Amino acid sequence: MSDEVKLVPCEPGQLSPDELRTLFLFEKLTDDQLAWISEHGCTMHMPAGGTIIREGDPAELFLILLSGTIELSRRVGQDDVRVSRTEQRGVYMGATNAYLRDDGVPRSYMASMRALDDSDFFVLSATDFGSMMRDWFPMAIHLLEGLTLGMRNSQAAVSERQRLTALGALSAGLMHELNNPAAAASRATAALRQRVAGMRHKLAMLAAGKVDPERLVALVELQEDVIERAAKAKPLTAMETADREDELGDWMDERGVTGGWDLAPVFAQGGLDIECLTLIEERVGSRELLDQAIHWIGYALETEQLMSDVEDSTGRVSSLVSAAKQYSQMDRAAHQWIDVHTGLDSTLVMLNHKIGDGVKVVKDYDRTLPQVPAHPAELNQVWTNLIDNAVQAMNGAGTLTIRTYREDDHVVVSVGDTGPGVPDELKKRVFEPFFTTKPVGEGTGLGLDISYRIVVNGHGGDIKLDSKPGDTRFLVRLPLTEPASA
Repeated sequence: MSDEVKLVPCEPGQLSPDELRTLFLFEKLTDDQLAWISEHGCTMHMPAGGTIIREGDPAELFLILLSGTIELSRRVGQDDVRVSRTEQRGVYMGATNAYLRDDGVPRSYMASMRALDDSDFFVLSATDFGSMMRDWFPMAIHLLEGLTLGMRNSQAAVSERQRLTALGALSAGLMHELNNPAAAASRATAALRQRVAGMRHKLAMLAAGKVDPERLVALVELQEDVIERAAKAKPLTAMETADREDELGDWMDERGVTGGWDLAPVFAQGGLDIECLTLIEERVGSRELLDQAIHWIGYALETEQLMSDVEDSTGRVSSLVSAAKQYSQMDRAAHQWIDVHTGLDSTLVMLNHKIGDGVKVVKDYDRTLPQVPAHPAELNQVWTNLIDNAVQAMNGAGTLTIRTYREDDHVVVSVGDTGPGVPDELKKRVFEPFFTTKPVGEGTGLGLDISYRIVVNGHGGDIKLDSKPGDTRFLVRLPLTEPASA
């Protein structure tokens, strides 16, 4: 933002009552009222590039644009986000709430405003504007105070509850997702301890038998060969696995291997076949030792499988933690160039518990898309709202389609569902605050309003709804470049 250029002050009475009447705010006032405003107000000039008011400063002026072009912006983290730009004569800004009762809280400007070209304003002090409104329109002020304060308190309470509810749901879902692999790792570790103890016991029994050292060494080498073969074996279907278990169980039963039907699933899961068992039998060379050798190798196979289970489970935990960090944008800059797919994928992981098994997720990504300038944590909130709405619309059964593509100088993210759709008469209202099509208690009506403000006001993009029964899509358009500064 440019260095501040001071407003050029003026003497009261610069606008006559007739000139004031041309402004839409004052067109219905009486001659006496216009004369009072003319006496207490003045005109001010701001050269192009100058800052008229700055967000956070005490709200001391009520300004009406007479000519020129202005831009309003809000501070988000370390960035200035453009809220609006206008050249409409008569628009007002500044101390717009000066008429509200004094609640002890200092009133400050809610946004910064700068002139994009030479601009002129009619100005009233906050004190004069507030007293004028209270004296001339007492009933309207009571209504406005009630509406403003009521809406402020209501929105604050609902927004806080929505954030807590969303945080609670995400936390519960994440804990549920983490619990599954953690419990699997714990079970696998307990079973692994038993199998290792069994291996030690079987090894001791083999060593106590009349097995010459050379044959014992060969048996150890055979164990390594079997494990390597199991690692390279191709996965079997459920039917093929069942047939393989029957074959292996019959082979072990014919040779008197104790508990052969318990060992057969271990060998089948490892991808081993009759040929492998025959090789073990040849290497052992003694029918008396075959039973111990089969059990020993079975323990080794199961140990490998359990270690793979532990590795997969802990890897899943690590992936979930990584997805949670990506989703929350922990330790990341507020504004950065991002790949939209990263945020979409982390959001899908975080919402996996809500999506459930009845919803099929289709990701139609264009991985060649360039990065976009964005606030990733805010966009993740948009993806969360859109995906959550889509899943709820399908009532747990249907297809969720996430598609990305390029359209001119924008990246488009489409979130589609196969739910019943949004009726035509409600489409234009879905982005209104507090409007919801969900039953009472199931929606606050703020999710899409927040998403709209993040995409449109925060990123200079666009969001729209295309809906018909069986095909509802929210289309989010994000510009590929930073908004040009005026």
